[in-house]
Amino acid sequence: MSWLPGVHAAPNLQGDPALYEIENQALDPEGRITAAMRRIAPWDDRVVVDLGSGTGFWAKVFEPAARHVVCVEPHAPSRLLAAQRIAREGWTRVDSLVGSAPWIPLRDGCAHLVHARFAYFFGPGCEPGLAEVERVLAPGGTAIVIDNDLRTGTFAGWLEQVYPRDASALDAFWTAQGFSKTPVRSCWRFQSREDLEAVVHLEFGQHAERLLAEHEGLEVDYGFVLFHRTH
Repeated sequence: MSWLPGVHAAPNLQGDPALYEIENQALDPEGRITAAMRRIAPWDDRVVVDLGSGTGFWAKVFEPAARHVVCVEPHAPSRLLAAQRIAREGWTRVDSLVGSAPWIPLRDGCAHLVHARFAYFFGPGCEPGLAEVERVLAPGGTAIVIDNDLRTGTFAGWLEQVYPRDASALDAFWTAQGFSKTPVRSCWRFQSREDLEAVVHLEFGQHAERLLAEHEGLEVDYGFVLFHRTH
């Protein structure tokens, strides 16, 4: 993938895809993010591009109603797992392609929704990807970028301690790019404490024990933001 522009390593997914699967299964158990996306841009009989799709986990959100789902991912082992998922699920309207945010292997104006979740679009520096998203969107199409809420929830507090980012600067960037912001309050909900602890170690490394010592149970209060713009 070294020849693709704009590619960044994803140590969580690429380091332990089986554990990252557990993390995804725990994320937003009541489907509030999906409901918010549907209110912003329904994808019934539409073409959806899942950009930075990893192993294709989130294609299941779009596949039942979409006309077609195109997963775009630069990391070859993740694409292989996505292809295996597509075959296992029997999805006939889902494809997995090699590409990156600044290099989407699709024609101009072919997509109605571009979805990117915790991938590439982390604020200043992602302008090449935004331009490419604009290129592949049809008139009336929508881009939705999902990121962590840096102000709300237990997870935000953990991020502030370990990976601090400037929430105001991030909001200002997306506003300048013409995006609106929709917050979604949700959680991680795990089946076991063992799974929760393993995922916190995956995400926070050497800081995990300290964070876990202050947190009980199987849930972590977690806020998200959806930055979205219609073409």
